[in-house]
Amino acid sequence: MTLAKAYAALEPKKPLEPFTFERRAPNEDDVVIDILYSGVCHSDIHQVRDEWFPGIYPQVPGHEIVGRVREVGSKVTKFKEGDAVGVGCFVDSCIHCQTRDVDREQYMPEQAVMTYNSRDRDGLPTYGGYSDHIVVKEGYVLKVPEHLPLDGAAPLLCAGITLWSPLKHWNAGPGKKVAIVGLGGLGHMGVKLGHALGAEITVLSQSLAKKDDALALGADHYYATNDAETFKTLAGSFDLIINTVSAPIDWNAYLGLLKIDGTMVLVGVPENPVPVHAFSLIMGRRSLAGSSIGSIKETQEMLDFCGEHNIVSDIELIDIQSINEAYERVIKSDVRYRFVIDIASLK
Repeated sequence: MTLAKAYAALEPKKPLEPFTFERRAPNEDDVVIDILYSGVCHSDIHQVRDEWFPGIYPQVPGHEIVGRVREVGSKVTKFKEGDAVGVGCFVDSCIHCQTRDVDREQYMPEQAVMTYNSRDRDGLPTYGGYSDHIVVKEGYVLKVPEHLPLDGAAPLLCAGITLWSPLKHWNAGPGKKVAIVGLGGLGHMGVKLGHALGAEITVLSQSLAKKDDALALGADHYYATNDAETFKTLAGSFDLIINTVSAPIDWNAYLGLLKIDGTMVLVGVPENPVPVHAFSLIMGRRSLAGSSIGSIKETQEMLDFCGEHNIVSDIELIDIQSINEAYERVIKSDVRYRFVIDIASLK
């Protein structure tokens, strides 16, 4: 076992602070990774603050991890020392998932071992990317294209795949009209990826404040949802709407923007249930769906696509000592568009 430096929440709703712990010794199929960058996801905040489900403490968050291989086990064949690699939201799953559900591991939560706030096969807690290194089974390590900026690539491991998966599943591409609701850490990746896939992209955001940003990112159109005329102008316009917003909004109004047979996919998670009227669905044979991250196979496909199209996240790089301030800014949507921790600051 090796000693790891990290930042952790020692108790629910407490600020993160320096923490040391022991990483497990690598097995013959493991990869040891020196972490260079770790993205800050809003779900990190929900989990360290015990807002979704009972957490495991001390808790080291972070599931948008990019680093370089330090060491590989004797049976590892895909990676070598020095490779640029990533680790996403989970680090293990059952044999059934590995062999038969390679596109759906993310939907086997009772079998998946999450990167942090979970327990491994031995019942020990998992610790995430706000740390200096990590030990991961080869099958859950991802190749990061070397020419991409590694700090900007880190959020691809969650924000990127969270938007890629529904865009691909619902066939976003040439001839498809796609709306992205919300232009934050998730939404801006939806714009970049959807544009690169060839879809016609419209951003729906509360005000006009981010219009120039959205168009620069690749959006074709931008509308403010605080203007009631927007919902009249765009009624029946879209094949696909991806809703990234976790705040309470009127889903019925947005369902009215879909074409016949259109789908609205939820990737944001509001704190409380949102009412949906049956007429919002049945009058246009519309669908309301959800999507969560992506499989290892999908994630590698997304990273390869981003490498081909030079896509990374727009980030603000921070020292780990600023993490508690960064959390407050995420809650206020005061970041364009993703915080990434420079793990070199962890001393």
